[in-house]
Amino acid sequence: MLLRIFTEPQQGASYDDQLAVARKAEECGFDAYFRSDHYLAMGSRDGLPGPTDAWITLAGLARETSRIKLGTLVSPVTFRHPGVLAITVAQVDQMSGGRAELGLGAGWFAEEHAAYGLDFPDTPGRFDLLAEQLELITGLWDTPVGEKYNFDGEHYQLKDSPALPKPVQQPHPPIIIGGAGKKRTPALTAKYAAEFNAGFKTVEDTAALFARVQEACTTAGRDPKTLALSAAHRVVVGKDDAEVKRRAEAAGWTLEELKEHGVGGTPDQVVDHLARFAEIGTQRVYVQIMDLTDLAHLDLIASDVLPQMS
Repeated sequence: MLLRIFTEPQQGASYDDQLAVARKAEECGFDAYFRSDHYLAMGSRDGLPGPTDAWITLAGLARETSRIKLGTLVSPVTFRHPGVLAITVAQVDQMSGGRAELGLGAGWFAEEHAAYGLDFPDTPGRFDLLAEQLELITGLWDTPVGEKYNFDGEHYQLKDSPALPKPVQQPHPPIIIGGAGKKRTPALTAKYAAEFNAGFKTVEDTAALFARVQEACTTAGRDPKTLALSAAHRVVVGKDDAEVKRRAEAAGWTLEELKEHGVGGTPDQVVDHLARFAEIGTQRVYVQIMDLTDLAHLDLIASDVLPQMS
């Protein structure tokens, strides 16, 4: 099982904070550095010094790291026009030497849209945008050099696009889709995604979501084994109960909340918990790290958890 570091910079992190975590993740042997794509802090956090744009951040990290994969979990379709997003991700893929991955979703946080003047359609409307964006972005990337790409959708129209630039990865950077939708999410996953992510679910609920997208793959004539399966969890590791408690509180949870909703404890306890996800077919876990100043936390996970997950 691969472990990927996953951060929430909207809660309060500068570019330099994220760079330090990304470099530490690479140094420690983690598979990837991913970040959320939000513009507003959640809960009681003040979010200082303010939000950083996900893809501008990843572009910078592309030049300041050399091995780890870089991506979003996930970018809302309401933030960027898909034609621009296709260019942006392709450029980050070039800048990183082929390490970019695009997590794309319908979005959910209405307040951040109001705070920055972004349109926020209803849920069916956002899924309509997601379906068109997935087709359009992959269409631009997959158009051979020298040919034109046209798209005539309800929400987006492209005419005679040169469909440039091209990403390094072929046929294109991996697309990640997540969520608990019963129909459209599995269908879109089967058609477009390289990976399905079940975020912050129990082992039992994660298994059910995996089964649903695998069935959608079979229905669509796709081999389910070609779809990578992943989970995301807030993870807190400490050498003893006191250290676990301190890190849980720094991450914004009580110890009781961590035990109920996250993955926490000593290294052996965390390994045992993650092993339950491995048993249901989870191939990657996005390790959500909330305190970006605690680089020793990454060291501990790398030394005492990561070696036991291979």
